[in-house]
Amino acid sequence: MNPAEQKRAAAERAVGLVEGGMRLGLGTGSTASLFVEALGRRVASGLAVVAVPTSEATRAQAEALGIPLATLDEQPELDLTVDGADEIDPELNLIKGGGGALLREKLVAAASRKLVVIADATKRVDRLGRFPLPIEIVPFGLETTRRRVAAALDRLAPGGTLALRLGPSGTPFLTDGGHYILDARLSAIPSPAETGRALKAILGVVEHGLFIDLATRALIGAQDGVMDIARRTSPLSGERAS
Repeated sequence: MNPAEQKRAAAERAVGLVEGGMRLGLGTGSTASLFVEALGRRVASGLAVVAVPTSEATRAQAEALGIPLATLDEQPELDLTVDGADEIDPELNLIKGGGGALLREKLVAAASRKLVVIADATKRVDRLGRFPLPIEIVPFGLETTRRRVAAALDRLAPGGTLALRLGPSGTPFLTDGGHYILDARLSAIPSPAETGRALKAILGVVEHGLFIDLATRALIGAQDGVMDIARRTSPLSGERAS
């Protein structure tokens, strides 16, 4: 299978995990949209679920398909979230946020009993960092925050570059929450957990795209089928690593 076929195969496998009555989180991005599409077909056939979208784009797609939706305030505890990833390491730690929805994606993932990641084989890496790491920041004090972020990354993952993400018109890209994104091109992140903690501690940083100890399972399309990979560590609840 080519990458497009791998994504679709992973999405179709993931929709088979959905049971009637579930409270779902719906991810954002090209692969997650294939899951939403497949879920819409099951809902049209009578499956009863309620779903929380992680972006306005996903909300619009789900509404068009007739999938019942709720907010995270209305459904603060979710059974299952299915989302894509920009990178997946052997411990199922992720880089996410290429589409700009990392804050809402992380909020929904953290509220879920299970986070299943779907992707094609190109997203598997031995070490995170090849894909630019998105860092969501408040617009006020942009340059001050950028300098603080750059200093932290120079210490933890030296040799990278940091750039403000721009939209099609050349103005700063705005997230659904009205924030800017800095993209850090690092080539490798030696300690994702330490890097995540350091970024989150910086005043002006809203969230970062390192998803550490959140994914419980990955369904990864490959040339000869779908790989089903469970987290190696044993979480306290049997579902989630601490």
